[in-house]
Amino acid sequence: MSRTRVTGADVERAVAVTARALRAAPAEAWGNRAGPMEENCWDALDHLNNGLFSYALRMAPPVPYVKGRPTILWERPGEPSLPIATDRAAGPGAGIEVLLMMGGLVAAVTDARPSSARSDHVWGRTDPEGFAAMGVVETLAHAFDLTEGLGVPFTPPGDLAAVGLARLFPEAPTDADPWATLLWATGRGDLDGHGRRGPDWSWHSAPLDE
Repeated sequence: MSRTRVTGADVERAVAVTARALRAAPAEAWGNRAGPMEENCWDALDHLNNGLFSYALRMAPPVPYVKGRPTILWERPGEPSLPIATDRAAGPGAGIEVLLMMGGLVAAVTDARPSSARSDHVWGRTDPEGFAAMGVVETLAHAFDLTEGLGVPFTPPGDLAAVGLARLFPEAPTDADPWATLLWATGRGDLDGHGRRGPDWSWHSAPLDE
């Protein structure tokens, strides 16, 4: 079965629909726990922004990242282990703006690199499309977490969820709602006829034709 390749435009759609949902939440809700995550919503958004940042970094240099090469210092004694942080006194809008920036970075880098480029991720070596798909799936999955905690509705376009699923979860069923299937694939929901996934779930990083 043919599938639609994931591009930077998909990443930008994912951050845009997420930002729109997050802006509807009251500022006082951001201290709530972010759905199934252990962090509150402030920390969950920082987590998402840093995840996207790391995807762009890994594919950005002329020689993409190889596991073990020194890069940014993520772990700093006495400080949060995230290099990208926003001023919370400025309100949640600052973090949402950073989300749009990070989505743009992932989109630009993945569209600029040739399909033959490869770079390491903690779940395996991948290509530019793989990082674009990670940007989509990471954003939508954490949008679910955040909106659960913030108490605002969120349902992304089905075709957007579907392209991320097809690239990163080739084993996922194709006869169910794509958003419900993405939540199942990332351990966040149930799917009829399929056992719930535990916290050790992972996605398929390697290009599907390798």
